Amino acid sequence: MGDILAHESELLGLVREYLDFAEFEDTLKTFLKECQMKGKPLPKTSGGSLRDSRSSIIQKDLIAAFDSGDQKVFFDLWEEHIPSSIRDGDALAQRLEFYLHIHFAIYHLKHSVQRPDKEELGERISYFKTYLESKGAALSQTTEFLPFYALPFVPNPVVHPSFKELFQDSWTPELKLKLEKFLALIFKASNTPRLLTLYKENGQNHKETLQQLHQQLVEAERRAMTHLKRHNKIQVDYHTLIGVTAELVDSLEATVSGKMASTMLRASLAPMKLKDVPLLPSLDYEKLKKDLIWGSDRLKAFLLQALRWRLTTSHPGEQRETVLQAYISNDLLDCHSHSQRNVLQLLHARSDVVRQYMARLINAIASLAEGRLYLAQSTKVLRLLEERLKEEDKDVIARENVLGALQKFSLRRPLQTAMIQDGLIFWLIDTLKEPDCLSDYTLEYSVALLMNLCLRSAGKNMCATVAGLVLKVLSDLLGHENHEIQPYVNGALYSILSIPSVREEARAMGMEDILRCFLKEGDAEMTRQIEFIVRQLNSGSFSRNQEELPDGVDSDDDEDEDDEEDHDVMEADLDKDELIQPQLGELSGEKLLTTEYLGIMTNTGKPRRKGPASAQWGGHQPLRRPVTPGGHRNGCPV
Repeated sequence: MGDILAHESELLGLVREYLDFAEFEDTLKTFLKECQMKGKPLPKTSGGSLRDSRSSIIQKDLIAAFDSGDQKVFFDLWEEHIPSSIRDGDALAQRLEFYLHIHFAIYHLKHSVQRPDKEELGERISYFKTYLESKGAALSQTTEFLPFYALPFVPNPVVHPSFKELFQDSWTPELKLKLEKFLALIFKASNTPRLLTLYKENGQNHKETLQQLHQQLVEAERRAMTHLKRHNKIQVDYHTLIGVTAELVDSLEATVSGKMASTMLRASLAPMKLKDVPLLPSLDYEKLKKDLIWGSDRLKAFLLQALRWRLTTSHPGEQRETVLQAYISNDLLDCHSHSQRNVLQLLHARSDVVRQYMARLINAIASLAEGRLYLAQSTKVLRLLEERLKEEDKDVIARENVLGALQKFSLRRPLQTAMIQDGLIFWLIDTLKEPDCLSDYTLEYSVALLMNLCLRSAGKNMCATVAGLVLKVLSDLLGHENHEIQPYVNGALYSILSIPSVREEARAMGMEDILRCFLKEGDAEMTRQIEFIVRQLNSGSFSRNQEELPDGVDSDDDEDEDDEEDHDVMEADLDKDELIQPQLGELSGEKLLTTEYLGIMTNTGKPRRKGPASAQWGGHQPLRRPVTPGGHRNGCPV
């Protein structure tokens, strides 16, 4: 209570100032009367009154300088008391200032009884000319002001027809009236009562602080998800290492004691089991799909983002497999739907964000072997992706994810066949003609997709129809600064050089000399691969059935055989450069899913499909089996 009494006079002054500003005349009278009756202290002179009197003095000084033609005093006051943001940014202020400069430039021509002083007139005209060349230059393209740029160069403006209006008796009073109205408006705006200023400043500060804290929270959650993914990978590697160490210790002890390793009990040395990771809550997929089709674009984007994050940030193993199986068993993407409006159609949504986030989700699902199997049930998804790939020319990330999904599709033979028949090889060759215009992701996945398609006889034969162009593109890529693409370039070259007509074209263009240039520059692994390619280039003509294949690799014409491998690689690029961030109070990510779309028993487990035994790749040979860049970098079998 003591604090209130100490500041009571000032607080009452703030209230009086605001009521006066807002023109609550009756309320103000009642307020003053009640303060007097209760003996409440009111400040004798409020801050508002002081500001009002000061503003009034400044306005009077400006008008006096205008009337007397005192150019220096006027513009000193003008620049000191009119905010630069208004002088430079307000069109009305700029127009008024231009005419004020004209007023002072011709002042002596209008108000001198005798012939005006030539020297003083020259100084005013020179001052006006300087203004036109500097600040006034911004209005030189405006028709209204264009004639006045000739004023400094006209010997006698009084008789010149272009300036007749300036020397009429009504021109100066009209300009003065405009100036008075402008000053009244400006100074009234600057006399904002302190109560309103305090409210606005505190409210804005709180809002900005909350927004900053919310943004920091979102960023922290994103960093936490990234670190969680890294932790999961390190944890898997750690337990694998524990297992290998246990095997080695067991073998060593067996050898020392003269016992067979197979008879040793390794219970105490057995690798630690991964601690149980809880399954994520079940979701209401019917409601999810309904909102994905009929919801607002912003809701669609947040749902697609949340569904992707649920997959990319889940723990590898049972947790991630359960998430994916729930998506598949509930046909999240409507791959089996025959309805015209379905989730897959979001690939062609009007919203750039929705299209991109749909492509990201498909790419994430295609990163997992079971996900590719789900998406490849028919060629419907493939056709939609191919259309999007050729149409998407604005959004680089959307195209990257569409391309990434197609590249992962190329691990499956039926989809390889469809892509070759659809002429995707020609699109890839055309795109790779200018590799420096492509992002690293687009370049790497384009070359890897081209290689996978070139491993098929149909793909090789299609390349043979444009052999010269294909060889030129691939030879140019051999020297590209992005060394990640070299294994795929080498694999594509080695593959298409099995066709006699392509070999002839390559010899004609001096391909061997080009390859030998890289023998001197590359590392040992790349050197060995290029030696294989040179050997292929110089080999004699033989039929497809005579072509040597590594052990375990059958003819690529067997459509029943699948190149799918049982490895899952979730790339970090899937979650890069997010386009949307939640506003204050807006749900996103797992919170959005578990708050609005919680379901009952939609997580259904399914035994994991085991892939076929795979032929291991020796780094010294060109790639001979389809791969994905993510799988190749992580050392997965190919």
